Amino acid sequence: MFRVDPKQAIADHAAREPEGLAEARSLSAAAAEIAARPVERTYSGAIIVGVAQAMEAFALAVLGYGIHAAYVPSGQEGFYLLVVLGAVLATNIGLNLLRAHRVTTYRRVVGQFGRVLAVWLCVIIVATAGIFFFKAGDMVSRVWLLSWFLSGAVFLILYRLLLRFLVLRWTDLGRLKRRTVIVGGGHDAEILIEQIRNGADKDLELLGLFDDRYDARSPDSVAGLAKLGKVASLIEFARLTPVDLVIVSMPLSAEKRVLDMLTQLWVLPVDIRLSAHMSKLKFTDRAYSYVGGVPVLDMADRPISDWNLVFKWLFDKFVAITALVLLSPVMLVTAIAIKLESKGPVFFVQNRHGFNNQLIRIYKFRSMRTDMLDAGATKLVTKGDPRVTRVGRFIRKTSIDELPQLFNVLLGELSVVGPRPHALQAKADNKLYYEAVEGYFARHRVKPGMTGWAQIHGWRGETDTIDKIMQRVNHDLYYIENWSLLLDLYIVLMTPVSLIAKNENAY
Repeated sequence: MFRVDPKQAIADHAAREPEGLAEARSLSAAAAEIAARPVERTYSGAIIVGVAQAMEAFALAVLGYGIHAAYVPSGQEGFYLLVVLGAVLATNIGLNLLRAHRVTTYRRVVGQFGRVLAVWLCVIIVATAGIFFFKAGDMVSRVWLLSWFLSGAVFLILYRLLLRFLVLRWTDLGRLKRRTVIVGGGHDAEILIEQIRNGADKDLELLGLFDDRYDARSPDSVAGLAKLGKVASLIEFARLTPVDLVIVSMPLSAEKRVLDMLTQLWVLPVDIRLSAHMSKLKFTDRAYSYVGGVPVLDMADRPISDWNLVFKWLFDKFVAITALVLLSPVMLVTAIAIKLESKGPVFFVQNRHGFNNQLIRIYKFRSMRTDMLDAGATKLVTKGDPRVTRVGRFIRKTSIDELPQLFNVLLGELSVVGPRPHALQAKADNKLYYEAVEGYFARHRVKPGMTGWAQIHGWRGETDTIDKIMQRVNHDLYYIENWSLLLDLYIVLMTPVSLIAKNENAY
């Protein structure tokens, strides 16, 4: 897995990003036309896999206990239920270890059924051995165990055939296709495109190519796929239209070119794969994953994907609703205090960059005088700033002014935990943040948050120097690379502590 060292990337902050962004904004006509097309709704692979797992486990459990209820005398219901649940749990774990619960696996026949039946057989054998090892043979009917194994095997085959039919049907309808771009051109890219189109999965929607070369080695069209621009253009393209997968078609021997491509692309919330279809170097099978039948090396994954997105969504909604209920008296008192002290609205609305650099509207309690509001944050608030009201100083110091962003969380624009969204015109040492720190937009690979790793370490409030914004970005990138629900929970619990202990920069 490719990793960019955040400290190294941030240290070299003055080199390429402003030039790259300026170039990226000038999309070619072909790229702009594709980006403007309406995107058809697709089904979430994570949800499909999750529902498939749950239904399979539930059906196996009902089948096992139902056979017991029909053929086994009563009196051992609790023991049978324990055996059934244990066997079903073990089956689910085994299928996941063998990657039998993946959309790509659902499309296959021989490979899928072989794994499923092998796991089911092993679970029944282990269960049988355990029953006799613990001398519980008199408590378990051999007829029941054999009946459950045979009926379970038949069910798994029929169930997997149904899953395969549905997945292939949804793929044909375009509901499971991953929007894909290719970086690179020439003969290697042509072979890659043909292999993808001829693959059995056919789950990739190829949008176009991006390549920094403009010569005979990289024509304007490869295998009927148009070149949409340079790699820098891809960064802007992916912010205008959904891109799920980037395949880099370059030889492994071109180490400098590959590294340069990956260093530019790591700011995007996409899966990045390096194609190995033309490589003379051969690795073990475990080193490869496959995209449409093409062997690839995994360079980078979306920071939070699949079921982790679902877990984080549930975490956000639970924390936001709980916080709104508990803190509603504080918010009500704050609103009244703001109205009593100065004329104007209670809330202040500001545009900021959200996930994948998209614009979102952030809600805050108004902390400044109405006639001195700075919607663009062209001038950062400093200590003793005359624009800030008395109530404003208190709510900024305690971060009460951020509480309305709980509504942004419920709307899905923010997470409870994530990199803080910054104002569009915010500057450090008279430089816009993205000009001051190379790789700044990599913090937008995940949804921004109300609090984060940087905030609980004291990097909140004024960012008047480049070092301060670099420290923030450095902490944000650490959070993205090391995300887990436990880390989110830790940050939520530590936020009140940090507000008391580390608030010297907040005013």
